[in-house]
Amino acid sequence: MAIFMDRHDLKGYSAADVAEAHRKDLDIQDAYGVKFLTYWFDHERGTAFCLIDAPDKETAQCVHRVAHGFVAGEVVEVALSAVEAFLGRIQDPDPPAEQSRNNDCAHRAIMFTDIVGSTEMTARLGDRMATELVRAHDSVVRRCLKNHGGSEVKHTGDGIMASFISTTQAVDCATAIHQGFHRYNRGNAEPIHIRIGIDCGEPVEDSNDLFGTTVQLAARLCSAASTDQILVSESVFRDQHSSAAFRQAARLQLKGFPAPIPTFECAWAGPVGI
Repeated sequence: MAIFMDRHDLKGYSAADVAEAHRKDLDIQDAYGVKFLTYWFDHERGTAFCLIDAPDKETAQCVHRVAHGFVAGEVVEVALSAVEAFLGRIQDPDPPAEQSRNNDCAHRAIMFTDIVGSTEMTARLGDRMATELVRAHDSVVRRCLKNHGGSEVKHTGDGIMASFISTTQAVDCATAIHQGFHRYNRGNAEPIHIRIGIDCGEPVEDSNDLFGTTVQLAARLCSAASTDQILVSESVFRDQHSSAAFRQAARLQLKGFPAPIPTFECAWAGPVGI
């Protein structure tokens, strides 16, 4: 058995329609040796995603076909731990949360932080002191994640990748992180400067990896950002409703992307609490 996530284009259908389709999957899953763990539905974008424990992709698709006819357009194999890290759950909520589930879409904002000059910092200060500065970075970032609804997906060694339900949360968290380091640097002899990149998207797109293109672009934006800068994609700029100010930055030719990518810089000056 393996774990799969599939993507359905269901524009024009309601949350009730998708919930009923999920119920029909559950009704016949045992006959096919399949277990439908949960689903997400995005009414605004007309997309649904199912999380399935199945022998193979074809059997999972067969259950959909027999149960209700909504066959997925894409199916990818995933790790449960990654799904939970990105999306926050791997099973259906309890019945009292049914209405919340109907409004729980799988669209996420992905943010990367990176300590600028970490390699040089380690060479200059030594492993022990550099490790202490990484811990200080982690403390500031994790406090901001907690306060702005972010979930840590993984630690990258000199930064953190995090997931947010909304782009507004991600942008507000990024500004709070920079404000936090601004305050930290005023009282410490060894300052920490970081850069941040943010993109948003759905878990199953045109890649075989969970949030593959979104993660790749967020990481590339982070790497391309200057010291103390927040770079976001055009999708984030158009999707979020933060009070933060933006200005269009350069169109960047980023590794892995055939065409130059429009980018936007988020201003983080101003009183933002952590």
